[in-house]
Amino acid sequence: MRSFVLKATVILSSVATAASMGVALAATDAVTPAAAQSARAPHVPYDEAADAKAEIAAALVAAQRAKVPVLVVFGANWCGDCKVLDLSFKEGEAAPLIAKNFKVVKVNVGRMDRNVDIAESYGVPLKKGIPAVAVLSAKGSVVYATQAGELADARKMGDKGIVDFFTNVAKSKKD
Repeated sequence: MRSFVLKATVILSSVATAASMGVALAATDAVTPAAAQSARAPHVPYDEAADAKAEIAAALVAAQRAKVPVLVVFGANWCGDCKVLDLSFKEGEAAPLIAKNFKVVKVNVGRMDRNVDIAESYGVPLKKGIPAVAVLSAKGSVVYATQAGELADARKMGDKGIVDFFTNVAKSKKD
């Protein structure tokens, strides 16, 4: 848990702090310029060039084979709560739960000006806050969607709150 909180704090730290860390790292002989650049690069969970509809279609095919639902996560790279949720999915207590129970597709919504039509088609009101999710059956029907910004305070929820939320979703939303 401490490692998760520390990583979330680092992700949300200022660019100036990351840059100063990169300068300190670049001064050592053991760090290459590419590694120093990577250390300064902010964590960006959402591929801004991705074709969200194609990624969802591919996830549905994989979900049918795996017999699990698809978790569509709407968010943006500027969103601190989105970054915390993403980190929880990758390294937090929620990681094994998410990996076992869902095929995940992350959909970039930019400044609420990208892929909004997809969120609307799944009944996800982005104006209530991001990150927001829709759970699709392996056949593509919506079986759950956040309605009131349930994950928009992921930083305050913490890893345990995120695990509890998705444990409940996983139990009740299988095909």
